[in-house]
Amino acid sequence: MQNFDKKIEAFIDFFINHEGYNTVLLGLKNTIIIAISGLLIGIVIGTLIATIRVIPKTNIFVKIFDKISVFYVSIFRGTPIVVQLLVFYYVLLPLLGIHINSVSVAIVVFGMNSGAYISEIMRAGILSVDSGQMEGGRAVGLSYGTTMMKIIIPQAVKNILPTLGNEFISLIKETSVVSFVGATDLYVAFNRIGSNSYEFMIPYLVMAVIYIVLVVFISLLIKLMERSLRKSDKSL
Repeated sequence: MQNFDKKIEAFIDFFINHEGYNTVLLGLKNTIIIAISGLLIGIVIGTLIATIRVIPKTNIFVKIFDKISVFYVSIFRGTPIVVQLLVFYYVLLPLLGIHINSVSVAIVVFGMNSGAYISEIMRAGILSVDSGQMEGGRAVGLSYGTTMMKIIIPQAVKNILPTLGNEFISLIKETSVVSFVGATDLYVAFNRIGSNSYEFMIPYLVMAVIYIVLVVFISLLIKLMERSLRKSDKSL
């Protein structure tokens, strides 16, 4: 017990007296920014791909975009995200002569990776909407695209909201790999505290607690959104 108390004292000393909390706050900020930005980018990319996948293949351009979408999804779902980060940061960007910081790279890669998964989630959501909704929209004079954007996709989002919440939780947890490209996240922050205080037990335990709190908060937020959507459906 005395040894455990010393571990806590060593953690508190570095966390407060040596301003370790600044690194933790930076890591927390980067973790949240990467996850939220990645999710938003993923929703945009995923919605576009899902729409391409479900629309009728009436011309050659739609068929080409459909094949590109299938290839995109297979690439990003078929490789680990840490490999994607390394390839983008250490191979593609130097070849293209592009210089951007590691957090920005992580946002782009996480967004593209999330887009591949969300595209399949969104496609399932679109297909779950009754086909009569599309027919009804077209019957009142709306174009295919307008019906899709104003009627089908909003209903699909309602259906897939819990799954989108799970995708956001996965992004939060997966940000721990951004250290491979030099970005500071929660893992890097607490690992730095452990390295400087020569004690890793307490920093890693605190890190685990923070991740749990983030996941619980997101889960509660998703439940509140689902409850609000159910109430709005009943009021119609």
